[in-house]
Amino acid sequence: MSSGLETTFGILTRTRNEAAVDALLPALDAKNPEVQERALAAILARRAPAGQKEILRRIPSLSRRWKKIITKDPSGLSNVLRDGIAGADENLCANACRAAVIFRSADLIPTLLAALENPSLTKANMAAETLLQLAAEFENKIAHLPQEEHRYELLWLRKRIIASLEASVLRFGKHRRREALEAFLLIAPSDNLTLRRILNDPHDPGFLIVIEIMSKSLQAGVMNLLLGFLNDHEPPIAAVGAIANRTDVKFIVRFMQAIGDDPTPHMRQTLHRMESIAWLKNPELILPQLDEAGQQNAAKLIEYSSVPRSVGFATVKYLLLHGKNAGRREAAVALEAFIGADANALALKGLADPDPQVQANVINQLRRRKMPGVLPRLVDFLDSPHAAVRRAARRNLDEFSFRRFLGAFEMLDEEVRQTTGELVKKVDPYAAEELRAELEANSHARQVRALQITRYLNLAESVQDLLLLAVKDEDHVVRSEAVADLAFCKSPSAKAALLEALEDRSSVVQDAAKRSLEFYEATAEWRERDEGKTAAADEEKNEKRRKELLKSEDEL
Repeated sequence: MSSGLETTFGILTRTRNEAAVDALLPALDAKNPEVQERALAAILARRAPAGQKEILRRIPSLSRRWKKIITKDPSGLSNVLRDGIAGADENLCANACRAAVIFRSADLIPTLLAALENPSLTKANMAAETLLQLAAEFENKIAHLPQEEHRYELLWLRKRIIASLEASVLRFGKHRRREALEAFLLIAPSDNLTLRRILNDPHDPGFLIVIEIMSKSLQAGVMNLLLGFLNDHEPPIAAVGAIANRTDVKFIVRFMQAIGDDPTPHMRQTLHRMESIAWLKNPELILPQLDEAGQQNAAKLIEYSSVPRSVGFATVKYLLLHGKNAGRREAAVALEAFIGADANALALKGLADPDPQVQANVINQLRRRKMPGVLPRLVDFLDSPHAAVRRAARRNLDEFSFRRFLGAFEMLDEEVRQTTGELVKKVDPYAAEELRAELEANSHARQVRALQITRYLNLAESVQDLLLLAVKDEDHVVRSEAVADLAFCKSPSAKAALLEALEDRSSVVQDAAKRSLEFYEATAEWRERDEGKTAAADEEKNEKRRKELLKSEDEL
């Protein structure tokens, strides 16, 4: 734009002469778009009623560029929009309502409330529809409130809007417009005193409508408000009931998100107050639509709530058999609260789950279920390829620790020593380490007992270095027990020590050495035979594979 036109529009914007508006209005229809936009900016800046009214008249046909210009400072239209909503002209009211939505003018909510209560039905309906759109938009803006210079202004505006909504809500018995209640629920926080008074008074004119809106509205603001009561110290019973009675997936997804990884004490207390949760009566309709975290928190809901056991068990069963990984894991944890044949049967199915953590969570409750054959199953899980399963099995076999075996060893008979020793080796990962500590003790009595335990734990090869020292001990009992253990070591140094022990000054040690050498030679022969069989089997398998490959090559 030329400097002359820019100077002209500058003068028309700043001059106090109201005739400037008459000059600017025709420029809105100029052929040059830049002239139009400059004239629009000047009219907005002057805030003259005639200019604002002309823009309001053109609202339905505003171009994208004009909307962008007005959006930069919509306050330039505030007065005419208020007049349009409050005035008698329904066309201007419709344009004002449309403009309020376009420019997100939440400051017009008090004016819309006044129009909503107006006896003129058409106008009231327009105001009501606009009110809900602005309230939803404003709530979304507050929910994502940025840390910026306008934060204080937004919070101040929110306070003013809530005050206007409260006044309208208190007049609900007169105007009966549910939109005022819904807009109030969209913006008000859960600790609002007016809201809590309504929820705690079933005789309040707005009580039933508020509960209906809370129970059915899909507006994010209403759902956020309702879920806000979960962390309340003393949530209104009506609000807790509305949460429990909703069956729509959109809300349930948010409900599960609100529970989170670690519910607060207040939330757990609120969930415990729920004796009936509508959607849990048909869990197979909702649970498949939840993601992993949602299913996991659905299982937590069973743990924390007070729903009937039959309802809770049906949900846990569905999750454990058909849920996603996280859902099955938490369902396995929740299963611990259920007893009886059905729960035991479900636990056994959980042991076959492909997820190791599900198996581990079920293993943790097997002993308490007192089912027959539990101990052998736990022992089998000690050989699982999954660390989580092995850890769970060890935790539930903690009585088979080295320390307990050591303390009870002398009171056990031979057969029990044998079976228990095998378990201790599998269960206690520190058995070898603690055995070495006993073998290195200064007490001969402790050394003798440790040398005897070594055989039952089958750990001779792990402590062979200490056994080779023990065969030179001054105490012949220590030497004889060490010689007995060396029979289970297959190294040349072990055999050499046994041969040397044949010349020991003690006949007890000599006899022990003879028996150990006989056992050593016999097991060596068996080992060589087994190794030969294994090698032959491997060679046969390789030969068969070679023939198959040759056959394949011939066919090709």
